[in-house]
Parts: sequence; structure tokens; C-alpha cells
Amino acid sequence: KQTCDFHIHLTPYIMFFQSLYYSIYTNAIKTSKYNFFTFLPLNLFEQFQRIANAYFLFLLVLQVIPAISSLSWFTTVVPLVLVLTVTAAKDATDDIVSAICNLCMIFFPRADLLLLSSSEPLNLVYIETAELDGETNLKVRQALPVTGDLGDDIEKLADFNGEVRCEPPNNRLDRFTGTLTYAGQKYPLDNEKILLRGCTLRNTEWCFGLVLFGGPETKLMQNCGKSTFKRTSIDRLMNVLVLCIFGFLAIMCTILAIGNFFWEMNEGSQFTVFLPRQEGKDAKFSAFLTFWSYVIILNTVVPISLYVSVEIIRLGNSFYIDWDRKMYFARNDTPAEARTTTLNEELGQIKYVFSDKTGTLTQNIMTFNKCSINGKSYGKKHSFLYTVDFSFNPLADPRFMFHDHALVEAVKLENPEVHAFFRLLALCHTVMAEEKTEGELLYQAQSPDEGALVTAARNFGFVFRSRTPESVSIMEMGQQRSYELLAILDFNNVRKRMSVIVRSPEGKLSLYCKGADTIIYERLHQSCSKLMDVTTEHLNEFAGEGLRTLALAYKDLDEDYFSQWKQRHHEASTTLDDREDKLDQLYEEIEKDLLLLGATAIEDKLQDGVPHTIEQLSKADVKIWVLTGDKQETAENIGYSCNLLREEMNEVFIISGNSPEDAYALEHSMELEFLRTACMCKAVICCRVTPLQKAQVVELVKKYKQAVTLAIGDGANDVSMIKAAHIGVGISGQEGMQAVLSSDYSFAQFRFLQRLLLVHGRWSYLRMCKFLRYFFYKNFTFTFVHFWYAFFCGFSAQTVYDEWFITLYNLMYTALPVLGMSLFDQDVNDLWSFQHPQLYMPGQLNLYFSKKAFFKCALHSCYSSLVIFFIPYLAMNDTVRDDGKDVADYQSFALLTQTCLMFAVSIQLGFEMAYWTAVNTFFILGSLAMYFAVTFTMYSNGMFLMLPSAFPFIGTARNSLNQPNIWLTILLTSILCVLPVVTYRFLMIQLCPTINDRAKAAPPPLPRRARIRRTSSRRSGYAFSHAQGYGDLVTSGRFLRRPAVSRSSGFAHTGRTTTGFSPMGRSAGYSPTGRPQNVKVNDVEVTSLQMYRTMDHTL
Repeated sequence: KQTCDFHIHLTPYIMFFQSLYYSIYTNAIKTSKYNFFTFLPLNLFEQFQRIANAYFLFLLVLQVIPAISSLSWFTTVVPLVLVLTVTAAKDATDDIVSAICNLCMIFFPRADLLLLSSSEPLNLVYIETAELDGETNLKVRQALPVTGDLGDDIEKLADFNGEVRCEPPNNRLDRFTGTLTYAGQKYPLDNEKILLRGCTLRNTEWCFGLVLFGGPETKLMQNCGKSTFKRTSIDRLMNVLVLCIFGFLAIMCTILAIGNFFWEMNEGSQFTVFLPRQEGKDAKFSAFLTFWSYVIILNTVVPISLYVSVEIIRLGNSFYIDWDRKMYFARNDTPAEARTTTLNEELGQIKYVFSDKTGTLTQNIMTFNKCSINGKSYGKKHSFLYTVDFSFNPLADPRFMFHDHALVEAVKLENPEVHAFFRLLALCHTVMAEEKTEGELLYQAQSPDEGALVTAARNFGFVFRSRTPESVSIMEMGQQRSYELLAILDFNNVRKRMSVIVRSPEGKLSLYCKGADTIIYERLHQSCSKLMDVTTEHLNEFAGEGLRTLALAYKDLDEDYFSQWKQRHHEASTTLDDREDKLDQLYEEIEKDLLLLGATAIEDKLQDGVPHTIEQLSKADVKIWVLTGDKQETAENIGYSCNLLREEMNEVFIISGNSPEDAYALEHSMELEFLRTACMCKAVICCRVTPLQKAQVVELVKKYKQAVTLAIGDGANDVSMIKAAHIGVGISGQEGMQAVLSSDYSFAQFRFLQRLLLVHGRWSYLRMCKFLRYFFYKNFTFTFVHFWYAFFCGFSAQTVYDEWFITLYNLMYTALPVLGMSLFDQDVNDLWSFQHPQLYMPGQLNLYFSKKAFFKCALHSCYSSLVIFFIPYLAMNDTVRDDGKDVADYQSFALLTQTCLMFAVSIQLGFEMAYWTAVNTFFILGSLAMYFAVTFTMYSNGMFLMLPSAFPFIGTARNSLNQPNIWLTILLTSILCVLPVVTYRFLMIQLCPTINDRAKAAPPPLPRRARIRRTSSRRSGYAFSHAQGYGDLVTSGRFLRRPAVSRSSGFAHTGRTTTGFSPMGRSAGYSPTGRPQNVKVNDVEVTSLQMYRTMDHTL
């Protein structure tokens, strides 16, 4: 219970009143992860949760212990600080951008409000709810008359004393239940009297409201929840490999510690004369210290800079997606956008694509193409030579086209059934008409389907002009007529139909109904059986062309019966208990014994390039499942038109569920059987699925198939599916930005998906795999040389390299070349990627980087380290310079070894690259040049004189690198390191060529032949997408902004008028946004999950 003793807070456009009951809460929400004071501690805490970072912090602690460390502290501090700084800067930038985006999304009102009054006539408020439900059409809300009369009088509002009882905070955006008690009377409160946080006010100067829920209690914040953190399969594999590396490091350190123990026992006593042991420190203690010393020395086997390098690579590949002009949709000025930078390589491993249908595969722009009226079919194939001339109707929409003159003639001849048909379309809807000037109509439709139907009626002479809470005004063949609007039996996901009850100017009481044909057929009078059979044949013909259908029916009502029914309707609408169930029972009672008028057929055209995209992805062995709320027939015909279903699929296998709400196939006992059956299918289409079931199907595949999934959709009902998949893609189309805001990647057209996967995804995966293989190779090779050197230095934990080389190896000498390869490398260009979609398959099979590839890399590194250590060691043994001086000293050996290492890893990188650019060449040659420049500088006399302890290798470079035998050793070492690689690759290309090898050797494919579109006799889905609640809205008068302008008969004017209709909102034939229902199964079976497969092919 919340009392209306108000605190008043003023803002420029809206005034809020906050209930005292909720005064203990604030209206604050937090959209950022950090603030100024918590950023540093929280970010560091998160970063040190990474095993590698925590490990290097532990190493830093060990290095401050003199008895353990043989390396200077800066060898660990410099890389660690750099990694933490770069990561912190990225996290701060992402958080700031995210906070700014979220703040930009917070429009008035900033709390969930009960609307009290507004500046508009009838206390209306116009809002957009795109950020809530994805619908971009204009909606209206209206205050109760008892509060609307208060207007903008602050004193009256403050003195108003009432009591609101309502439901507790919840996440139901489409429902609200409550009552307002004032002056001893109770007034029902529903969703149409509530302004939710996140909606946008339009065309409203001011309004007053009572704050019901604020801050985290609002329905918007209740729906936010915590998004699942998505990680790529490579990330998960890397975590396992890092743990394996830790285990391997422990094994190596244990071996060397044991070696130190035996060496101290057998050889160490010979050195006690000039290296006396401290008291109490025996061989066991020396081995213990040696273990930790080698943990420090061999720390490079754990790649500290790996994570930062990975983030840089992902960021760069994300920019490529953002900058791709071939994924830019000029018509809507919409570029592709990578909304996350952590999932790029996952795009190259997609095995299953789950797609919505309406607005994703189709354009979601509806056109009225055909109809069936009283058993006669109207409408022909598109032919611009025979477009109907609507010049007789000055109020016609000039953009509307029809291709059958017979229907116009029937209208002109005043065929009663044809007139009744279009009269129903002009009256039975919730469209709002805006007529700013005489004859200039603009329709605001909740769905493109409704807009198309009302526009069709308009062009055929039944023009919807305006409405009030009690009436609907239409122009019937030039005559202005006003129908009394008595009730709207609103659409919802259970009913799948809507009805209006009107009284004509002559006093005739009628009910007009439109909805799904299977639902309407169940409620027809027995006398309609023959007409129903003929209409069904027409529906089958419409379905063959992939059209979306609605059935239309009506009945005349008895005045006495309706008066009694209206009283019961009022009682049910004011109750708080089971209000919806009671209203549904009343609706079922009156919507029976209907008389069939006919059916409509609306076309929702495929987007450009959809068939080719599906064909390409199928060749890449990507399994495409369509998850839609539409009927089986509609989805099946769209499946044929977009090449998802093909002619060779002779049999269609259908699995029927018990209801859309509780599909048998998704029950726990059946889910495995469902998945096995689906995996035997050539194509899968799930029909009649709710948003929750879409997510369940995705989760099912993720759980049992262990495959990478992608979900793509354009509406609010696709959000759950998008969040459930490994990769979520949003289409910025006709249904708002809800899907885009919840996605990882977004673009404007489905056809861009093939470029996202086959080009950007494959390149990103290939680059990341090459980077990881090479990164581990160069680090393992670097580290294993220390391991071999330990056997020749008495296991004393002495390093084989200069300390500065250890510090700069990953940060300066080898960082840029590997990043260059990871950002610019291409095995084939984008055209070849499209010509050979099978190149995508290795990513699905994890062929480029896996545990097997990792161990191959480790073996390769082991071989290279043996060559890099032993060749220089044997070459310098008992060797003298040209002048007879000895060069076999530790510093010269260290310089030679690290120089051989630099040449070996640089040449190996050159073999890894398939696409040489000026940048890559500069990075590789520049890194070698940088190495020699830094080496000569640090080994110079000047640096030694400034800091003798930090730069002890004085003169080593100039004294060693001027000897021919040193360069011969470097050349021999480099050749021996790369010789096995060249031999192995040559043999593999000759004996076991990969898909890439075969694709590169294949000639260019022949041009594609155009595919002939298939026609079918299958039934089509009903074209009726509507959200619950508009019936109450219309009957209560919450839809008009201002009184309509005075108008005369439209037919008195000449010429066309400038008119328009805005197709917005959800447009699927069946678009569940709320709780689904049990459906009766009649002659035409309604199924919840339907799948199609070819019986002689398996996946």
C-alpha cells in the first residue's frame, strides 16, 4: 500500500510526486562499474584474479629475497606494470563509454509513474517505448478522469488524498495491476495508465505523475539483470593451457632443484674454498632455494604480456568490422558495429546460427497483395503494366499498388460483401490517424501488418479518418460516417485475434473480428462450411507465394444481450482478482457463431541477398535454424524462398508440441531426443516458439553439442536468444534498438552475416591462432635455453642471457612483429573467402589452435632451444679470435645465444605470415635493427661508466660481432632451426594438403546461376502482429492528441494528397511478448516446434 501524500519535485517537462512509503529508497541507479575512488582498487583486484598476473606478483615478492633471486627486480616489475597500466586504461575507457551510453538512454520519466494529468486533450501522453520493448511506433497513455481534472494546479494536486494499492516491483513490462481509492470509490489501474522508466515523451508539453517505483525497483532495472560474461573457446582453452604451463614449470624447477642437490653433494665441496657455505645451509636447503630461483628465471614460460597482446589484436580486428564499407547500409546510414572487442575470433568458429524470421530474413515492410472475399480471390502477380488506378479516390495513398482491377470494380458496383470486407478493415484496428492538414493523413500503426490493412481499405474507398473514445470516423465511398465504438476485445498472445463492437449510424449493432485463420474457423457458424472450404483453398494459394494471411468475420448482435454482456464486462474490468481470465471468458462467449467474410494476404519480402547468404553459410557447414513465432506454413514457405529448404527435401518431418507454452520437445525427458532428431535434419525451423523457448533451444545446443552458436534477430523478443548464444547479432531494422543494444555485433541487413563470418570471423580466428602458436613458440624457445644451460652451470640459477635482454625481449624486440602479423595477415583475400566457403570449416574443428597444436608448438620450441643453445656452445668451445684472444667467455656466449634466438624467431615469424605488407616488413626488420641498436648502446663504455652494476657487458658486442665465425654460427643455427619447418610443410602440401592448400590450387569457380523461386501449396501464417492493451487504450480515449481538423468529403477534391503511414512495431505473424497459451487443435494443427529434414541426408 502506498499513500499519496506527495513530495513534489519539478523538472522542465515533467513533475514527479514521490510516495512517502518509498521515501526510504532513492531513485539513483548505477550504470558505471567504477568511480573515481574505487577504480584503482577494484581494477587491480580484478586484474590479479587472472592467474598470470597473480603469478608475476608472486614472482616480484620472490625477487626481493636476495637468497633466492638471481635477477634484478626490474625484469619483472617493468612488464607487470606495463600490462596492468594498459589493461587499466582499456577498462577505464570501456566503463566511461558504457556509462555515457547508458546515461544517454535514460529519458523522461526517470521512474515508474502513475499518470495523473497532462497538457494534452483527454489527459493523454504520447510515448515511445523502443528502449523497453523494441517498438518504435508512437503509443499513448491516459490518466484517470478523477486525477486528470486536477490539471496543472499544484495546490489541488498537493491536496489530493488517495490511496494506491498495486503489485510489488517486478519485470513484467506489459502488465500492471492496481487500484486507486479516492472518495470512497475504487478505480482500476492497468498498464495504460503507467509511464515506465525508459520510455520517451513525445508531443507532450507537461505531465504530472505519482512515483510508484524508483531506482532499482523500476521495471526497466528489474529487466536489466546481470548479463552473462561471454568468453571465447580460445579463452577457455588458454586458461587450461596456462594451468598446464604452471604444472610444466613446476616439473622443470623440480628437476633442476634435484640436479642442484646432487651437484652440491658431489661437486659443490670442491668450491667451498672460495665459496664457503653459510652455517646451517646444506645441499637440501640449497636445492630448496634453487627451486624458487628457477621459478623466477623460467617465469617467461608463463606469458605475462599474452593477455594484453590478445586485447590489442581483438581491438584492431573490431575496428576492421566498424570500418568495413561493404557492411555499410547506405539507405539507413547504418554501418556495422562491433559492440564488444572480446569475441572476434569466435566469429570464425560458428557451427550453429539461430535466426529470427520477420525483420531478420524479411524486410518487415508489409504490402497488401491479395485477398479472398466471399469465395472469390482477388489480386494478381506483380505487373506494373496493370497497376490499379486509384485516381477516383483523392484520399488514396499514392504509394499503395494493387494489380487486379476486378476488386476496384466490385467496390464501385457496391458489392455488399466487398464493402463489408473493407468496412471491417477500416473499423477493426487500433491504428491512430493524424491529420495535421485537410486530407493529409498519417497513420501510426502498432505493427506494419495493421498499417498495410488499414491503408488497403483506405485506397479502396473506406478511409479511416479519426477516432474518439466513443467513436470511429471513416469515409465510405465519399460519405462521412461515424460508428459508435462500444467495446474493443483486444488482441493478446492467447487469443490471436481482436474484435470491435460498433453501432452504425443506422443503429445496427455489429461485432467485427480478424485473426489467425485457425482461430477464426473454430468460431464460425455452421452455415459457413462451404465458404470456409473455398477460402481455405485460396489461403493455400496465398501460402504458395509466401504471403501472410488473416481471416475476417463478423456477426450482428442483439441489443438486449449486448447490454447484459456490457454490464458483466464492466464488472470484470474493475476487479483485481483474475481480471484477465474473466475478460477472456466474456470474449469467448460473444465471439462465436461468426460469419466468414474472407481473408487477406500480405507480403513480407525477403531482404536482399538472404538466399545467397544462407547458401554460402551452408557450404561453410554452418547449420542454420530459424526460430519464429509464426505458423508452420509461413515459416516453411519463407524457408523455401530463402534456400533454407530445397526441392530435394522430399519429406517434411514435423514434431508437434502440446502447446506453445509447454513444448514437449523442450521438456527434460525429451530434449535429447529432440536434439538428436534435429541434428539429423538438413534444415530446422522451430515455429510457434516464445522468446523463452528460443533461448531454451540455443541453450540446448550449447549444452550437448559443445559447438559455437550465433543468434541473430531484430526485435525485443529476440533478446533472450541473443544473450543466450555465444555470439549475439542485432539487426537494426523496423523494431527498435532492443536487439541491437543486447547484441555483440550489429548491422542493418542479414546478408552482411556472411561477410562477418566468412571474412572477418575467419581472419580473426586465423590471426589469433597464428599469434598464439608463435607467441608460445618464441617464449618457450627463450625459456628452454635456460633449462639446458642449467646443466652446464652447476644448477646455480645463473641466467644465460643479459638481464636487459630478458626485460626487453617480450616488450620491445618481439612485440611489434607478432602484432603486425596478427593484425594484417590474410591467407586468402575476401573474394576467395566467398568463392571457397569451405575455408571456414577448420575453425569449426579447432584445427588451427588446440591442445594438440599447443604440444606440437612446445616440441618445436624444444628442438629450436636445443639448436640455439648447443650450436653456439659447441662453436665457441676452445675458440679464439682472429688475433688469438679467447672469445669463449660467458658474456660473449650470452650475446651469441640471444642473437641466434632473435634471428631464429624472426625467420620463423616470416614463415608464419601469408600476407606481407610494408608494415609487417618494417616491424620485422625494425625489431632486428632495434635489437642491435639497443645492444650496442647498452654494451658501450658510456653506459658502463654511468651505471657499472646495471651494464656489465662492456664491449661485448663490438668484440664478438666483428668475428666471421660468430656470424657463421648465427647462420648455421638459423638454418637448422627452420629446416624441419620447411621440410614438414613441403611434405604436408604434397601428401596431405589442407583445405587452404586445395582452395588456393583450385581454379576460380563458374558464375552462379540464378535460382528459380519455388512456389508451394502450403498454408501461410496469419499476418497479425499486435501487442496487448490497445483495446482498452482506444475505448478509454487515450489515443488522440488534439481534436481532428474539420473536414469535408474527401471525394470533393481532385488530385492526390501527400499521405503516409509509418510501419513500426513487431510484425511477425505470431509475435509472443507475454505468456503463451494452450491452443485447440482442429483440422489445421497448430504446433509449437516444427522441424524439416530430408530423410535421405543427415548432418
